[in-house]
Amino acid sequence: MVTTHWQHAAQLATRFPAARVEHDRIFSRDGALVTSAGVTAGIDLALALVSEDHGSALSLACAKRLVVVAQRQGGQSQFSPLLQPPGDPTTPVGRVQAHVMEHIGEPFSVEQLAEIAGVSLRSISRLFMRELGITPHEYVTGVRLDQARQLLEATDLPLKVIAWQCGFATPEQMRSTFQRKLGVSPLRYRESFGAAGVQAAP
Repeated sequence: MVTTHWQHAAQLATRFPAARVEHDRIFSRDGALVTSAGVTAGIDLALALVSEDHGSALSLACAKRLVVVAQRQGGQSQFSPLLQPPGDPTTPVGRVQAHVMEHIGEPFSVEQLAEIAGVSLRSISRLFMRELGITPHEYVTGVRLDQARQLLEATDLPLKVIAWQCGFATPEQMRSTFQRKLGVSPLRYRESFGAAGVQAAP
């Protein structure tokens, strides 16, 4: 069992089909083999090894010295942004991406997205799966989630305001989405990655 950065996980799995590649792990340990998902994930791995060999108190002291979270919750999904300009805004998928990002606080149905793309209901799902590897619904949810993450990191807006601005029907729906996709609550995410939390770190 191994992991690597989410951008290269599929390539790793293809090149080494006998390996069990964990696409969403920050780090992984399989016996004597330890792997991490990137440079900063290597810090998480190192802290976990320190905790295993010398106890959580020393691991926490090291984390404080490095001004990092002692144990991040969730997987790599929390660092995979969808909030980026579409590759070609003139394509059907690009038109949908641009519209969703400009109107993220609004509700969307697959029928509306198909109309924006100028294709049939059946075609919109096929196009998204082919170009992005996810369904239109998953894309909209991912953009809402990433927008909420950015607001949690950069502002002190109340959770209900963030939920409303990002198009979640209720704060509970946003909380459920965070737990399902990232494995953490919005509040815990803000505590770990918010600007206030970084400034307050020793």
